[in-house]
Amino acid sequence: MSSSSPTLLPDVDLRPGSPPILRADAAGDTALWAAEHRDALRAVVAEHGSLLVRGLGLRDPDTTAAVFRRLATGLMPDRESFAPRRTYEDGVYSSSKWPPNQQMCMHHELSYALEFPGLMLYACLDAPDQGGATAVADAPAVLDALPASLTARFEREGWLLTRTYNDEIGATLAEAFGTEDRAAVEHYCRAHAIEFAWQGDGSLRTRQRRSAVVRHPVTGRRCWFNQIAFLNEWTMDPEVREYLVDVYGSDGLPFNTRHGNGDPIDEDVVLIINEVYGAHTAREPWRSGDLLLVDNIRTAHSREPFEGPREVLAALGDPVRLTDCAPTIEVRAA
Repeated sequence: MSSSSPTLLPDVDLRPGSPPILRADAAGDTALWAAEHRDALRAVVAEHGSLLVRGLGLRDPDTTAAVFRRLATGLMPDRESFAPRRTYEDGVYSSSKWPPNQQMCMHHELSYALEFPGLMLYACLDAPDQGGATAVADAPAVLDALPASLTARFEREGWLLTRTYNDEIGATLAEAFGTEDRAAVEHYCRAHAIEFAWQGDGSLRTRQRRSAVVRHPVTGRRCWFNQIAFLNEWTMDPEVREYLVDVYGSDGLPFNTRHGNGDPIDEDVVLIINEVYGAHTAREPWRSGDLLLVDNIRTAHSREPFEGPREVLAALGDPVRLTDCAPTIEVRAA
């Protein structure tokens, strides 16, 4: 690419095992630079699935939020989250709170929702001392690499997410639904094709069946798009899983995934999915000030274990409806 115009980008560094990297110079006004280069940046994401922009010097939430808003066509509220986030301002959040010593496996944000972000935006304000990369993986390539018998069943039946909301593990009702009012939660569930049942202890259990394979709404490419492995019990640390099963029972885990017909997912299926993700992972360690753009449908993302402080802001941009992605199973909201 030529750098003769402020709206065009210098060459993007394309290396195996790493997301595309652009070394930028915002020359002071970062938000203005983002606005001027928006189309070019998004074109790179459309071509490659992700882009790490280095050199913007993002240091504070206000500037970061301004950059996010200039690059996205709109920001979504974070609903149905599986882990709590800190809210900086409308549409701008911390990364999901997850134990720093545990891997956050590959997934697509809100792939269990009826509306999800088409674009994820991340900014690293404070890079960790070690680890903590937000790695990426190409969903069409993962789909092609998975065993055909495995993907055929999920494509035919979909996948099932089960959740039990409480105040101790994972996102609370208020964090996931934006309210603790039972009537409002029930209305949301009916409107979003989520089965629900209140338990005797006041907790809420939900079930939602979704497609595991979708087509990208722009390119039409088939993508492995779900959180089957990440939110499954077999991905948990064994000691954590044993503790949760002991306390809550196998049916009361904060989250778990099943085949679309309700059958349990065997541990070897989860291992295969995560192994294929591992073989297709691209990573680049965060540096303070970095910006990462991810096509959330084409590209899965993860968060690797880390040591030291880590502050990464996130925004869910460009809302997309599941019905616009040729889902393989029919889902009807009440």
